[in-house]
Amino acid sequence: MKFTKMHGLGNDYVYMDAIHQNIENESSLAQFVSNRHFGIGSDGLILICKSKRADFKMRMFNADGTEAEMCGNGIRCVGKFVYDKGLTNKTTITIETLAGIKVLNLNVKEGKVETVKVDMGEPILNPKKIPVISNEEPVQKLKVKALDKEFIFSCVSMGNPHAITVVKDTKEFEVEKYGKVLEVASVFPNKTNVEFVEIIDEEHIKMRVWERGAGETLACGTGACATAAACNIKGLTKRHVYIELLGGTLEIDWNEEDNHVYMTGPAVTVFEGEIKV
Repeated sequence: MKFTKMHGLGNDYVYMDAIHQNIENESSLAQFVSNRHFGIGSDGLILICKSKRADFKMRMFNADGTEAEMCGNGIRCVGKFVYDKGLTNKTTITIETLAGIKVLNLNVKEGKVETVKVDMGEPILNPKKIPVISNEEPVQKLKVKALDKEFIFSCVSMGNPHAITVVKDTKEFEVEKYGKVLEVASVFPNKTNVEFVEIIDEEHIKMRVWERGAGETLACGTGACATAAACNIKGLTKRHVYIELLGGTLEIDWNEEDNHVYMTGPAVTVFEGEIKV
């Protein structure tokens, strides 16, 4: 099986063409390729498949083998994958995901995709649809205790669940200690991704993320979009912000006209290889 290792701001996945290759046992394969000691090393596995509803379909598996609805950094790399490999010559493409169909605009330089702007759709604020157990809508004051701390969360879904909390200093915050407890808190029926954010000013946010099924990662595109929406709703930031993650910066614009969140960021190919089976 041929594969391509790619990353968006350090959020790295193994990508496979499932159109021209027969991929089986996806969950087990995701666990194998993700292992950084005995496998390729990644945050998960992403398959590029045929779609009856869009140009392509993306299936995304976390490092623990669970299938997730969507990955913002991952979908940018899908755009680069299909264009750079000649699977399409279009610079505006549609990708089917479990979170719906996303529209990608590819920024091409010297025949290769450099950055991608993704229409991530409208943020979901209804607690039942996120899902989160709360009577608030939007959810802005959800109190959750983890170990020795009580956190106040805003909750947003971008097709997958996110819980966002403001901390004083993201650099010093113990993400792993609290993230793994908060991910599985009983108020999150499908578990959750957890964003720890520091407000720099009304246009700049620092963020670290504990991803559901993967642990702390260098970046999370859907998390950045959810964070931008949550912070704007709370009156902390403007609708257009730059979010600084461990792996780099994403530009997020929550458009007032169509209520869609637009994410722009890089997509990078690391290397290619083949797994002998």
